[in-house]
Parts: sequence; structure tokens; C-alpha cells
Amino acid sequence: MTRLLLIDDDKELSAMLGEYLTTEGIDVEYAYNGKQGIEKALAENFDAIVLDVMMPGLDGFEVLRRLRVESSVPVLMLTAKGDDVDRIVGLEIGADDYLPKPFNPRELLARLRAVLRRTQASPHQVDNEQVLQIGLLELIPASRSALVAGKPLDLTSTEFNLLLTLIKQAGKVVSKETLSELSMGRKLEKYDRSIDMHMSNLRKKMAQSGVGEMIITVRGQGYQLSAAN
Repeated sequence: MTRLLLIDDDKELSAMLGEYLTTEGIDVEYAYNGKQGIEKALAENFDAIVLDVMMPGLDGFEVLRRLRVESSVPVLMLTAKGDDVDRIVGLEIGADDYLPKPFNPRELLARLRAVLRRTQASPHQVDNEQVLQIGLLELIPASRSALVAGKPLDLTSTEFNLLLTLIKQAGKVVSKETLSELSMGRKLEKYDRSIDMHMSNLRKKMAQSGVGEMIITVRGQGYQLSAAN
């Protein structure tokens, strides 16, 4: 059974959402403030976390910052409706996806399942290849791990899927629409900057390992992974 940690100070909303998710086969644990949330998140094993941004004391952003130091568990953030800044900041810090409040529980479930799918399985068939390699970059789909010159590259599930999608089509331009469907499990929405933010985070991590130049932006078309060794 999927284990979910719901971090939100709204106890009424949490109870309602938890009841709905439980009927869908998800085991829900609760934390009603940021401090309790980060403690539970790091002390126990969860398949995913739903994290509200607006909480007194330790807000969702700070919880996510601290969490990402030690964990790559998938995180779906709940943001204020129409607040693009919250969404962008959340993605920059390392959220896998976001959903504005108020929301339909069915949409949250769909987003959550998409996050879980791309965490637990490759975004597309990998043809039983054990290692995908270009130059110093290696991806091992079976263990969902990435290496640069033999050293681990610490990626979120979404970042790994983006890189996997690109390396499978190395040298070709991959549209944002395709990246969204294969890497995030959903169609790209109008004015949605999720792919750009995840790609920015991925590039920063690759740059720190000396291979940041491998991902090329093709203006108006998408992204490309250089096939040059």
C-alpha cells in the first residue's frame, strides 16, 4: 500500500482529503505543522508527501529545503490559487509538482498517481538496457541512478525522468509537451513553467558535476541532450 505523509495545518481539509485517499488504497499519515512534518518525513519511509506552503512557523518552503538536504522523496506542493511565485519557488527548491488551492480531490489523486508512476517506473520502455551512457554521464534505469565520471548525481524523480527521456533521444530535440507527458505523466498546461524549472534545477546539478553544457535549449522547440562524447 502507498504511504503518504500529508503536511497541512488545516485539520478539517486534511481529514476530508485523508478519508478520500484512504478509499483509493493510500495509507495517509498526518502532520499539522512544519516542524512535525519534517520530523516525520525524515524518521519514517513514505512513498510521497503532500505539502502545504502556507503554514505558521515553519512554512512549506522551509520544510522542503530541509527535506531535500537528506531525501529525494516525491513532493506535491499545495500553493495559493493563482500565485505563480509560490509555484516557481517550490519547483526551484525541488518540488516534483504543485496544485493550487482550492482543488478537486480527484485532481490531487491524479497528480499524486502521476508523481508515483514516474518515481516507481521509467517514463517509457528502456528496452532492458542496463546502462545508458554519453561521455561522462551514465544513467541506470533499473536503480534509477545517475552518475557523472562514476560519482552519484543526486536527482529528484522528475529530474531523473527528464534526463532519461533526453538520453534516450540524444542528439534529437524533445519538445516540452513530450517531456511533460513522458517525464511528469501529464499534458503540458498553458503557461505551465514546470518543465523549465525542473530543467533549470537539473542543469545546475549537472553543472556542479562538470557536464552542465550537455543540455541544449532549442528556442521555440524544446531541449536536446548533446550526443557528443
